[in-house]
Amino acid sequence: MTKTRVYDPAKVRAALVGQTEALRSAVRSLCARPDADDVLNLPTRLGTWEVRQLVAHIGQGLGVVRLRLDAPVPEGSRLGLVEWVGLTRTAAARVETMVEEHAREAFGGSPEEVAREFDRVADELLKTLTDPQVSDPERKFATAFGPMLLTDVLVTRLVEAVVHADDLAHALGLAEFPHARQAVAAVTRLLADSFAAQVPGGAVELRIPPYAVVQAVPGPRHTRGTPPNVVETDPLNWIRLATGRVAWGTAVESDAVSASGERSDLAEFLPVMG
Repeated sequence: MTKTRVYDPAKVRAALVGQTEALRSAVRSLCARPDADDVLNLPTRLGTWEVRQLVAHIGQGLGVVRLRLDAPVPEGSRLGLVEWVGLTRTAAARVETMVEEHAREAFGGSPEEVAREFDRVADELLKTLTDPQVSDPERKFATAFGPMLLTDVLVTRLVEAVVHADDLAHALGLAEFPHARQAVAAVTRLLADSFAAQVPGGAVELRIPPYAVVQAVPGPRHTRGTPPNVVETDPLNWIRLATGRVAWGTAVESDAVSASGERSDLAEFLPVMG
């Protein structure tokens, strides 16, 4: 059984502040460009979404904390973070519809209006993060999948913010987005833990330095010495693999991943998150 990792709530809030400010800066910059209208219409790697829909979805993800903070929490078992990761694969159609509506209603104006709306959402989230109830370790929150601890919900917002910041960088032709370091660390660890939970075992050691090492995949468990099956990659490439942004074969061929051992091909187990 995978041990449940504990995330420091204060560090999570600080990471979310940093990632939100990085996203705000990126949206302001793209909306200030002379060709901003054209940039907002650029395609992304997310199906039919253009940059405008992607920015709208990022804003929607950040805004949900304030929007649902006081919503009634339904009865039922509390979801953990690893469970949440797996459930995201069931929400694609609902998310698609919500994003299209939100892009038209809140982010459908001029580039200047898009930047102002994103600023509004960012300001609301940053203000909300200073609310004492947000740091209450027992406070529950109503999500689309069921009740979660609010402190865990903030980790899910980090996942959305990091993953979609990388999507934005890709759409804009940037080599890398200036992520908040602690945000990338938390997301890397959660997706690694989720992989280990979804594909339990000890045949493969997955290394994502400097943030995570997990054992997974059915088969003989390694106990000492050099593991016979090792997969190693960097945090951002792991996040891309775990969320289906990059295919396993492509990552191996480009040397973004090193894989050794007869059980080290993880293609059939990816992505981890939808």
